[in-house]
Amino acid sequence: MNYLEFKNRMFDLGCFNIHQVYAWKPGFDRNNFVRWTNKGLLLRLRQGYYTFPEYKSKPDFALYFANRMYRPSYVSLHAALAFYGMIPESVVQITSVTSLKTVSFNNDFGAYSYKSVKEELMFGYDLKPIADGRTFQLAVPEKALLDLLYLYPFYSTGQELEDLRLDEDFLQDDLNRNLLEQYALKFKNKALESRVQLLINTYGL
Repeated sequence: MNYLEFKNRMFDLGCFNIHQVYAWKPGFDRNNFVRWTNKGLLLRLRQGYYTFPEYKSKPDFALYFANRMYRPSYVSLHAALAFYGMIPESVVQITSVTSLKTVSFNNDFGAYSYKSVKEELMFGYDLKPIADGRTFQLAVPEKALLDLLYLYPFYSTGQELEDLRLDEDFLQDDLNRNLLEQYALKFKNKALESRVQLLINTYGL
């Protein structure tokens, strides 16, 4: 097995896991992963998951990989708020929500954090297009806010919410308050509903 044959087969997947490789070549020598990674021909995303260095120059593939490395999951929380321009800071961590256990990974594309929720709370996300006709799962703005308030309950005072510095033009023009409140009820969590009301009052929604 030479590297070029391997790359021609696997490159268009974007990222892949070792089981996909073995399904193609059952006798594949797993030492190739170590050798090719050490030579910079492959990048390790997490245990058993790899991609090619060419993808570092492609915009938004770090978000695409967030979905692929740990499934089911969707990008949410601060990463989604930053994507929509709802918070002023660029994020140093790509934050996602999953029904699996809470984990984190670090690789050449960034720091990835996955927060666990009950399976029935895995809703409220869209498919966003990126390069090469691919898509990734991203929370809608209303769900990203709710995930944040649910998973980070310290956002429980007007001051804490003001410190988020949410973009008020976005909140007034683009945020769907009815959808926010409708989604909040699905959590069946009174403390969250109180924080949502506080958010509405703080930002005059």
